[in-house]
Amino acid sequence: MGLSRIEKRFEELKSQNRAGLVTFITAGDPEYDVSLNILKGLPKAGADIIELGMPFSDPMADGPAIQAASIRALNHKMTLKKTIEMVREFRKIDDATPIILMGYYNPIYIYGVDRFLHDGLEAGIDGLIIVDLPPEEDSELAIPAKAADMAMIHLATPTTDQKRLVKILENGTGFLYYVTIAGITGTQKPDLVPVKNALANFRKQTNIPIAVGFGIKSHQDAAQFAIFADAVVVGSAIVDIIAQNIDQEGLAKSPLESKVLSFVSELAHGVKNARKNIED
Repeated sequence: MGLSRIEKRFEELKSQNRAGLVTFITAGDPEYDVSLNILKGLPKAGADIIELGMPFSDPMADGPAIQAASIRALNHKMTLKKTIEMVREFRKIDDATPIILMGYYNPIYIYGVDRFLHDGLEAGIDGLIIVDLPPEEDSELAIPAKAADMAMIHLATPTTDQKRLVKILENGTGFLYYVTIAGITGTQKPDLVPVKNALANFRKQTNIPIAVGFGIKSHQDAAQFAIFADAVVVGSAIVDIIAQNIDQEGLAKSPLESKVLSFVSELAHGVKNARKNIED
């Protein structure tokens, strides 16, 4: 389904007058079977959209938590091919929740762009966030993805002005991902007011849904941003729970899956009730 699955989900969220919860985990962290179980459990826990990280050896835009998650997954022999297979397994039980792969271009380049787009869409991947491909490099992946009907989500930051936004939106599809802080993931706490102002300015120029992420660590944080954003992304805080529930060999302790999904349920409750609480 690709882009259409994402568009349908945002239409549903709009009809319910609420923001969506986007959750991030790294594929294969801490090991394939546990990661797949978490992935399968996320929608029931309340995730509206899932970002699935492609493990990479040099994740330069990510903070220590997600860097460590990539290392754990790679240590357990996770590959891009296995990541695609994980999505295929997920689709056997869920054909509605959008899945977006997030990561870096190198693994896709090595896999082969055309082959990757074909295999990814066939497996049930709906979109991509590739953090090291700016709009100037859209010919590498964004334009082929757009032609194949796979969403290519671009990033905007606190330094993005109106002129730059035009370039970002030119081939960006699915939604716009607004990075709430200037820096790497999971290291700072975003300030609510500048983010709200930035989204208000962006909406003068585009109708595409806008998700906000980086530095959102609790259901209270998520609820605050869910009042005005179309979706709220939580990643490092989830990955931290995984890191806290593995043994010295990097294998999952028994409560890992339940702790992750319980935390996601808390996030979902905050996000889903944020606007309702304002109305009340």
